[in-house]
Amino acid sequence: MTTLQKSTLATGQVVARYSVVLFFVVFGLAKFTPAEATAIYPLLVHSPFLFWLPGLFGQQLSSDIIGVVEIALALLMASRPVTPLVSAIGSFGVAASLVVTLSFLVTTPQLDPALGAFIVKDLTLLGVALWSAGEALAAIKLRVASF
Repeated sequence: MTTLQKSTLATGQVVARYSVVLFFVVFGLAKFTPAEATAIYPLLVHSPFLFWLPGLFGQQLSSDIIGVVEIALALLMASRPVTPLVSAIGSFGVAASLVVTLSFLVTTPQLDPALGAFIVKDLTLLGVALWSAGEALAAIKLRVASF
């Protein structure tokens, strides 16, 4: 493998993983705002996975909980240089979260087309999250094999 190939792969891995981390931190923080809580409420009440949140916790606290989960998953995913296993777990969590988000496309009646177009990008993020989980799991095997 050439130096250019190695550096391109390494740079691509960092950009892919940490752009998803950044995305989840930023959008997780946004969940603490009233505007975001209002925006996601219709998605939550029609979700087969999250419908119970607003009924149990109300609109804002439901959004806050989702924000905490998104930030926690991002931090777990970001831990790859220190602990690949934790990163793999966080990456799988991010992937699961993205599957739930993608389900809004088919569970939300009269979904605003602009919001639907925004949600579609989660398919790419899902691919990166699954790649991140696999790469982190491979790194665990490499560390174990080197002992």
